[in-house]
Amino acid sequence: QVRLKESGGGSVQAGGSLRLSCLLTGYRVSRNCMGWIRQAPGKEREGVAFITSGGGTSYRSSVKGRFTVSKDDAMNFYLQMNNLKPEDTAIYYCAARLSPNCLLIPSYFGRWGQGTQVTVSS
Repeated sequence: QVRLKESGGGSVQAGGSLRLSCLLTGYRVSRNCMGWIRQAPGKEREGVAFITSGGGTSYRSSVKGRFTVSKDDAMNFYLQMNNLKPEDTAIYYCAARLSPNCLLIPSYFGRWGQGTQVTVSS
């Protein structure tokens, strides 16, 4: 059974850093499009970043230069978030799709974790 589980959320002040991790079980990270999606209170879900099976990455413009997505050879992928801003406050979900291609669109992903809260105070 495919499962994704996030960890690493929390509360930080503006300018701080957090590292989110996602453990994927049931199929290999190397064969998937892996993404990070977030949802702020009262807003729709939005794609934050993805990493392809070949290691290609893409980011939404508001996080470029501050966030980095990566994966390892096991079953984990990560989102390093630096210089966090209050507008980054949201529930962050890791998501996956069994495809060599990626889109930074939440509806593209078929498998989701339960989400982890990130809160950035000013």
